Amino acid sequence: MALPAQNQPEFQPRKLAEIEDQITELAAHIHAATFQLLELIREFDEREGWGGPGLKSCAHWLNWKCGIGLGAAREKVRVAHALKDLSMISADFRQGRISFSKVRAMTRVATPETEDYLLTIARHGTASHVEKLVSQFRKVKRIEAMEAEEQRHDLRQMDWHVDDDGSYVFKARLTPEQGKRVVKAIESAMDEEFEERKNVSAETSDRPATDPASDPVAQRRADALARVAEGFLVGTAGTNGGERTTIHLHTDPDTLRHDGEGAESRLDTGAHVSAETSRRLACDCAVVHWDDDKAGDPLNIGRRSRSIPPAIRRALQKRDKGCKFPGCTAHRFIDAHHIQHWSDGGATKMDNLVLLCRHHHRLVHEGGYGVRMTDKGIPKFTDPTGRTIPQVAETRFRGNVLALRRRNDKAGLGITPDTPIPLWEGEKMDDSMAVEALLWLESPKAAQIESREMP
Repeated sequence: MALPAQNQPEFQPRKLAEIEDQITELAAHIHAATFQLLELIREFDEREGWGGPGLKSCAHWLNWKCGIGLGAAREKVRVAHALKDLSMISADFRQGRISFSKVRAMTRVATPETEDYLLTIARHGTASHVEKLVSQFRKVKRIEAMEAEEQRHDLRQMDWHVDDDGSYVFKARLTPEQGKRVVKAIESAMDEEFEERKNVSAETSDRPATDPASDPVAQRRADALARVAEGFLVGTAGTNGGERTTIHLHTDPDTLRHDGEGAESRLDTGAHVSAETSRRLACDCAVVHWDDDKAGDPLNIGRRSRSIPPAIRRALQKRDKGCKFPGCTAHRFIDAHHIQHWSDGGATKMDNLVLLCRHHHRLVHEGGYGVRMTDKGIPKFTDPTGRTIPQVAETRFRGNVLALRRRNDKAGLGITPDTPIPLWEGEKMDDSMAVEALLWLESPKAAQIESREMP
């Protein structure tokens, strides 16, 4: 029976000041706990604890196990590693004095030389102040980098002259990008020539083979540069080299079968890949049936056909919507995997197909992982030990606010409602002066002054 209105106890709302103190104090506890979380994430990533279930990275593990969005997870991993070299920012973050928002912004540009200054801005200003400073500083650095790149571009040149003996002498100054391309091309040509000379020496000479690498490196580079130029002139390195995005794999049914005896297949380059790699490449590709005689000469070349018809691929894409490996969110660069390979009699139909990204497709073929389709049409994956990998992470106890407070108090952090509140008094920050101070702290002059002041 309800009491008369006049006899009911009157509800007294909490004072707003008390609620405010609880909010700021709890926020500081969360800041401190976030630092502890990032410390654990960094150690977990350094020791590759995420690698067991076949995931791609620590960020993918956080997405799968902790429900953190992939972008936010990548940012947490980045900040966790950045804090390793930033002791001052780490100390304040550990004690709950600064938020993750401020730390995230500072670690984009902070160095051991500039962290003290950035920390001063973070203590006295809001997250908006820190974000604005970092944004403007990065814009200035971007402009400086662009101006430096334009200067390098303007200074590029290539000169040569013919010496008295008819030799050509070259002198060049290239941009970093151009130089890297040229060096890569020359190094590749050197490797190619090394293999050719080694094989020819071993097969055609009765004398002990000489080491092709015994020539001076400068001479080998000269030969390689001539080979690069020759390759371009005859079209082998230009745009007329055939299907530039196609990998030609020469194999046979025995190699592709799961219980076959063939060990390797051959690429057009002469390189060999394992039978299991061949099976992965043949899962979803264009196939040409090519009959050879015993000498290896072609007798009959069939028409190229797709192993996955377009209609089935569309239905597969609609069903799986991306890689089906547990915890994977990839939806681009996806292969259709035959659970029972077509060379073993597996049919190209929906209940024998599953979409996998390139990383997990390789793990299933070459990494010892397995997959089977259940009666309900759900793919089940196993790790190399045969243990089933769950589609979703196990539910675990997540802790509570009281435990968080007790743990931080036990660690001696001394968090109070005033801990996370910035010292800002409403004054406007001088953006240009703040950016100039950061630029000066990064300059060699500042480093020289600091080294002279040290005892």
